[in-house]
Amino acid sequence: MRVSAGLPTGMEGLTYPIPFSDPENVIRIAQGAEKFGYDSVWGNDHMTTQNYVRAEFPVPPRFWEPLVTYAFVLSETKTIKVGTGILVLPMRHDIVVAAKQICTLDHFGKGRLELGIGIGAYREEFKALQPDAKIDRGDIVDEGLQALNLLFRERVCSFDGQYYKFKDVELFPKPFQKKLPIYVSGNHANNIERAVKWADGWLPAGMHVDRIRSGVKNLREQADKAGRDWREIEVCPQFIVHIGKTREAAVESFRKSQMNKHLVSLSKSTLKGQGSVPHEEINLIGTPAEVVEKALAFKAAGVTHLLGLYFAANSVQELLDQMQLFAEEVMPKVK
Repeated sequence: MRVSAGLPTGMEGLTYPIPFSDPENVIRIAQGAEKFGYDSVWGNDHMTTQNYVRAEFPVPPRFWEPLVTYAFVLSETKTIKVGTGILVLPMRHDIVVAAKQICTLDHFGKGRLELGIGIGAYREEFKALQPDAKIDRGDIVDEGLQALNLLFRERVCSFDGQYYKFKDVELFPKPFQKKLPIYVSGNHANNIERAVKWADGWLPAGMHVDRIRSGVKNLREQADKAGRDWREIEVCPQFIVHIGKTREAAVESFRKSQMNKHLVSLSKSTLKGQGSVPHEEINLIGTPAEVVEKALAFKAAGVTHLLGLYFAANSVQELLDQMQLFAEEVMPKVK
């Protein structure tokens, strides 16, 4: 099982305080992840500040564009991969330009790029960028996945969709990797269908192990019907991590974190399916032994990659300490 760490490209005010994500700190966290043996780092994609963040903080957060940020991260690291967790396609109006950026980054990073793609957690962000649009963001993702696959595969291609259109485009060079991994993000079952049709993995977030197990069963059944080998489709959920000497200490520290406030904000969107189950039960929160037990349960349920683990912390040093503790106490026992 691969293990990766979250990178705060667009996390100030959401999961971390303001200020937090100085460019130097983003690079420092990526370098720490490489030093501690993580497979990759995953950053998210935001364009404008969410309403609840504006209400809490007197100054706006800094949201760094992930693909540009990764150009610097790749130049300041040697082996660690980078991933978009996630690239929000409904906020990317020109799919050809996005594909060109992705291919360029993959070449300059010598194949150290992976893509997570989805609709985005906050509809209010999309509405701010396209206030008059009356469209289904899921339909945009459907078209975007098909268009990206064409652009990455065919020498010359055209696409005539409702949201994306291009004609006789020769996008070159293609990705550096023979097959650039694409993961579809989202907890709803339709994202499993998208992953089976057009991608290489399913990327849910904060899902209870029972729901993961059910989703894996669904994924394998759909893959069999589609004639795909389900073993080639990654199951790579994101979770929150906080480790303490005791479970009580870990939970108390987590509840005081900005990360906890963020999860509460998602209760009506991304995480609305988790019901009344507390965040600390679903996520990797507890003593090292308890976190190992939870991680192994996810592995047994079919998880192949703990992707973009976000460490609950209120300072960069605390985040790095948590990353190192997880790498030393948990990672060797679950990989």
